[in-house]
Amino acid sequence: MSAMANPFPEAPTTWSLPDRGKVAMAGLIIAESAIFTIFVVAYLFYVGKSLSGPTPSEVLETPILYTICLLSSSLTIHGAAKSLARDRVGAFLGLWLLTIALGGLFLYGTAQEWHRLIYKHGLTISTNLFGTTYYSLVGLHGFHVTAGLVMLLVVAIFALAGRVRMQESRRVEVLAMYWHFVDAVWVVVFTVVYVLGR
Repeated sequence: MSAMANPFPEAPTTWSLPDRGKVAMAGLIIAESAIFTIFVVAYLFYVGKSLSGPTPSEVLETPILYTICLLSSSLTIHGAAKSLARDRVGAFLGLWLLTIALGGLFLYGTAQEWHRLIYKHGLTISTNLFGTTYYSLVGLHGFHVTAGLVMLLVVAIFALAGRVRMQESRRVEVLAMYWHFVDAVWVVVFTVVYVLGR
């Protein structure tokens, strides 16, 4: 009697651990997402409950250009990481610097908006509930963008010094994960503050 063939081929016995950097960044992103969720819920809960003005509809202007800049930077950092993985260091550096420029433009737009709100409309963090929740939420995001830009600048300095090569592509991908998170959070913040909250 012939032996029957095993219909279930054996799975390979080798298994490798996931990249520690990516696992650590995923953990950080999960923790930061919880913090942002609290701030978003607080903003939505208190919007429209201020006893005095100004209100969001009176003072907020939708930052479409700066939003496009920030969201475009996700494409450029993705391209930069892929370029480095293919050992195209020149293309990596160009796209990396473009990412920094786009993130910087976004921060400039946030600073312009805050200047206008404070000096033209008198809206500060202590003016009313809207001011408190607005500056807390948008400021938290701005802090994360600033932290990301500092990290991107450090990598750019090393790259300009010729110290970033294909071997560092996995580390660059970890940093790109953080930047994608910052961009994804802005989609939520933009929707909550400039669409639903007005």
